[in-house]
Amino acid sequence: MSAKDKFHDAVKIALQKDGWLITHDPLRIRISSTTKLYIDLGAEKLVAAERNGQKIAVEVKSFLGASAMAEFHLAIGQYINYRYALTDFGYEQVLYLAVPWLIYDEFLTQPFVQAVIQRSQVNLLIFDDEKEEVVLWQS
Repeated sequence: MSAKDKFHDAVKIALQKDGWLITHDPLRIRISSTTKLYIDLGAEKLVAAERNGQKIAVEVKSFLGASAMAEFHLAIGQYINYRYALTDFGYEQVLYLAVPWLIYDEFLTQPFVQAVIQRSQVNLLIFDDEKEEVVLWQS
């Protein structure tokens, strides 16, 4: 198993503070029994939660690498693969990409990046990593 994202626990606490029940930590999707290929949606970063009958899956990204754009490329690719896997294997969860407020404010609000997010239909969960609270949901 891979290491948990730096902000995994902060997002988990933020969701709980926001009234969510953590149901999977992580949420795993078995892709094939013959090829033994699996997508571990959580990879220690994914948290699935349920509130008022609404189910979500959350992929946490820190953007702590040297290049925010490189981290963005990885996050978008992973997000799209996870979203396809959720759909293809009949999961009800709506996928969200969780990012810290500072990254959202300084990078993800740039017009080109916002256009990619909108065209790729990425749902965002913006959190305050220090207060461990949800700041914004963007769908």
